[in-house]
Amino acid sequence: MRIVFHGENAASFSPGFAELVGPQARVFVLPDVLISESDRACYAAADVLIGIRYDSSLPRPEALSLFHVPGAGFDKVDLEALPAAAVVCNCFGHGPAIAEYVMSALLARHVPLADADARLRRGDWAWWASAPQRIHGEMAGKTIGLVGFGHIGQAIAKRAKAFDLRVHVANRSRVTDQSLVDRWFALDDIDTFWGSADFIVVSVPLTAQTEGIVGAAAFAAMRRTAVVINVGRGPAIDERALYDALATQRIAGAVIDTWYRYPAPDQSTTLPSELPFHTLPNVVMTPHMSGWTDGTILGRQRAMADNVLRRFAAQECENVISTSR
Repeated sequence: MRIVFHGENAASFSPGFAELVGPQARVFVLPDVLISESDRACYAAADVLIGIRYDSSLPRPEALSLFHVPGAGFDKVDLEALPAAAVVCNCFGHGPAIAEYVMSALLARHVPLADADARLRRGDWAWWASAPQRIHGEMAGKTIGLVGFGHIGQAIAKRAKAFDLRVHVANRSRVTDQSLVDRWFALDDIDTFWGSADFIVVSVPLTAQTEGIVGAAAFAAMRRTAVVINVGRGPAIDERALYDALATQRIAGAVIDTWYRYPAPDQSTTLPSELPFHTLPNVVMTPHMSGWTDGTILGRQRAMADNVLRRFAAQECENVISTSR
């Protein structure tokens, strides 16, 4: 069994993978850009491919049995271009990590630990609990609005409840778990949803239906004190509409982890948008890092190894995106 990890992202899951699937596996790790003939031949001979993209520019792996995305998003995988016999799967396990990121981002807006520390090291007691002008905010009693209620949304809701936040959800299917959700909005009522929350968290995958789901009309309907967090896919929020809402202070701020432009394999640096988000003081920018934790790596390794074993034992795989044709 030839298991090929393609690209830097996928390679992160390769250490120890052979031990999880057994002695019948031979593991190969290839770079993002396949230049040498030997690398291209190795890719083409794979029984299992683990990677975040596939298109016609890559060698065709005729004997491929399983293509596994080492994450949730598969928008860079051309499903129709893969051999008909291949099953395509993805995996999750990133919900807890991303939920911690979201809560950290919200806490940072309310509890100025870093600023208080920096000031006190200079002898400045700016946040000393002794005067009204030094009061900082708290999250309890506020409302978080979740666009999407899959693995990530549910993990965020659980933690939000622990902080005594009200939870509103806009989702295609009805949410009935009243222990986690205070109010559910159907997508045809999403215009009402935008103004109902202090924080809006976008965690939907990128599809034809979700692209641009947060647009100019959504920002116009939000509270001026709203903070938007994107941990789904960049284009789920309209790029220009987001920039304009921040630049004009139509909303209070944003925390953006998923973007519109990413470095090519041969690039060391690049800005994440053609628009100058980096010049705005009311946005926190992070490089698609929210789910990238030791817990995520280990959980996804195990999930992918389990699917490899299932596939070669002629058993049904978990988290199937596309079955063999």
